Amino acid sequence: MITIQDCFGMSGLEEAEILALAEHEHISEIAAAALGAYLLHQPKGADKIVRMIEDDIRDALDRGDRAHAKDLFMALRHFRHEHADELSRTASWLS
Repeated sequence: MITIQDCFGMSGLEEAEILALAEHEHISEIAAAALGAYLLHQPKGADKIVRMIEDDIRDALDRGDRAHAKDLFMALRHFRHEHADELSRTASWLS
């Protein structure tokens, strides 16, 4: 049987990145893993993932949840590092 951790591993994303997508899209973790895997194979898909995580960071800061914003920021930094070749060179508010 395939586990959720197997699905995370096949997605090309880390768990924190998948959880950020799930939060942003209000979907299950497994659906977020599938969405992330799909986006990584689309033109500018990595840029879309960055924008989703940035939105989550803004939302966390707006509600005063600095600890969650920090966790999301770390997920964003990791994603940008791991997928630098897939990102466009357009500016981001967190660049």
